[in-house]
Order: sequence, then C-alpha cells, then structure tokens
Amino acid sequence: MGNGPVLQNLLTMGEVWDAYQVDLQEVESQIHKNINSEAPLINTVANQILSSGGKRIRPLLLILCARLYGHTPKEYLVLGSLIEFIHTATLLHDDVLDEADLRRGQKTARRIWGNQTSILVGDFLYSEAMAQIAAFRNHGFNEVLADACRKMAEGEILQLCANFQTEITETNYLKIVEFKTATLVAASCKVGAIIGGASLTEQEALYRFGLNLGMAFQLADDRLDYMADGNRLGKSLGQDLKQGMVTLPLLHLLQTCPQAEKERIQAKIKAHSITDRDLTDIIGLMEENDSLTYAMNRARDYVDAANLDLMPFGDNSAKRSLAIVANYMITRDQ
Repeated sequence: MGNGPVLQNLLTMGEVWDAYQVDLQEVESQIHKNINSEAPLINTVANQILSSGGKRIRPLLLILCARLYGHTPKEYLVLGSLIEFIHTATLLHDDVLDEADLRRGQKTARRIWGNQTSILVGDFLYSEAMAQIAAFRNHGFNEVLADACRKMAEGEILQLCANFQTEITETNYLKIVEFKTATLVAASCKVGAIIGGASLTEQEALYRFGLNLGMAFQLADDRLDYMADGNRLGKSLGQDLKQGMVTLPLLHLLQTCPQAEKERIQAKIKAHSITDRDLTDIIGLMEENDSLTYAMNRARDYVDAANLDLMPFGDNSAKRSLAIVANYMITRDQ
C-alpha cells in the first residue's frame, strides 16, 4: 500500500481521520465481511452495534503504529477489524452487567434483544476474533491479544467487586482501568508495531504508549461523566455513580471533602440510593474540591508519559498523528 500519507502539517484529529481514511475504510469493509454467522440473529445484532457510530480509535492506532515503519500491508488490516470485534464484545457484556439502556444515544442490544442474546453475540465475537487471529500463525499477535482478553475479563470481575465500595484505593481503581480499558488500546499499538517490523524494544515502547493512552482516555471519561452533555455523549449525567462505579473524581472527593460530607456520600452509595439532588450536591462538592481538575490532571500525566515513549521514533506523519491522537484522548467531547 505504499508508504501511506505524506503529510507534514497534520494539526487536528479530523485531519488524522482524513489522512488515513483509505486504511480505515478497508478495516470497515473487513468488519462487515467478517460478520458472517450461520445464525442470522448474530449477524443482525453484531451489525447493529458495529454500525452504531464507534470511532475506530483502536484500528487507527494499529494503522499508525505500523505506519511508523512506512507501510501497512492490506492483508493485515483485518486485524483492526478483529480488535473491533473484541472491543464490541466487551460493550455487549458491559451493557448487560450495567443494565444499560442507551449506548451512543441509541438503545442497547440488551434492550432490543435481551440479555441472553447480548451475552451470546459477545461470546461469538470474541471467539470469531481469536480464531481468525490464530489463523495468522503469528505468536506475537496471539500472545498480546490473548493477554488483553484475559485481563479485560479480570478487569470486569475487579470492577464488579468494587461497585458500591467507597473504600477502594486509587491504586486499585487504576488497576481496574488498566485491565478493563487500557490493555486493548495497548495491544492495538503493539500489533501495529509487529506488523511494521518493530524491534522487541520498540514493540514494548508502543505497548506502553497505548497503555498510557488507554488510561488517559478512561480518566478523561470519568471526568466527563460528571459534566457531560447527555445528548452529545449518549449517556446520562452521573451514570457511573448511579451504577455504583466509584471512579477517580469521586475517590478524590472522598479523600478531600469534610468528614461529615464523606460519611453522608458513602452512606448514600452503599444504600444504592443516589438521587438527582444527591448528584447535584456531589458535583458541587467536586467543583469545590477540584476533583474534576484532579482527574483531568492525572489523565494529562498519562498523555505526557505516552509522549515520552514516542520520542525515540523518527519524525514522520504517523508519529505526528500519534501525538495528535494522544491529545485527543483528553480533549474529546469537551
């Protein structure tokens, strides 16, 4: 596919999407080509969620990490679609666990077809992805993506055990974020590095880059949950808290607010009785205690760490694009 876009002055995320549109369109084509089950309901459900407006950030990172080395052979772009299958499987399962009715402003699969269908279609997408990944007979692909799938499952259990637990430490919360969200982003980057022919040292650097991006993405999302425009993000304000998820802004608030307020909030969370009035009060306290700023600063720390791992790579369009993607992780939808 040549050496890819030769662009010296990429400045915005929109320009990055445009620059790599040909590769991303191939990924999109492979996504729909690979939804080919003998069970028609699987195809219907999978097509619905895979066509619901996801950004394809993981395939983009795969493409960019491969492009650091000048090319992305077309036959490997199917890996971008398979990583989207894995990601989509986690969304289907997450929505069942969270009893979610909306995702990206649309009814969830569980709301339309029920929990059993959502779980089974998620299982199909996982197994189809891993079967096709195995067909490449590449130990590097198998190792990094199998490890990501294992960690994501562990992360879901860690999250489940932490729900409504207000004494969780920041360290333990960050481990949940690493396993649930960041590992698949990191795996996408490492797969791209393997495709490009990177050395083992470079593969690990790009894995760390992706891991830090995934961490930044989730911590920025934690913050947006307490200040989001529901129409824009497709979810209600404070949805994490209502589902019992104790995320970074709340952890910071519980560490910094007066003891009486802390005990009142903890009691409400443990009783599963957060009202809209409680949410308004909690957001006010977060603003007073700079909890939202704290979460954003932690997200920026991760982006800074990610950018350090990019420094040794030679300057080209892909490297500049990766830096733009890193910034996008904490500036999107603000």
